[in-house]
Amino acid sequence: MDIGQKVKVYRLRDRVSNPIAQRLGKVGIIEGFKMTDGSGVGVVVKFDDNFTTWFFEDELKVVQ
Repeated sequence: MDIGQKVKVYRLRDRVSNPIAQRLGKVGIIEGFKMTDGSGVGVVVKFDDNFTTWFFEDELKVVQ
């Protein structure tokens, strides 16, 4: 996964807040990466409505 790629949220690992849960099935653009718990990397995704949050890589799929 690279910055600028389009990705679709296809699953959520954990319980999340409603604004994040509403992103399930939505497409956004990768804006960057963040360290999660010292060993994992999260993917920062921005959506069309300018909402930005992060997901684990295995929660996303690259779309063309």
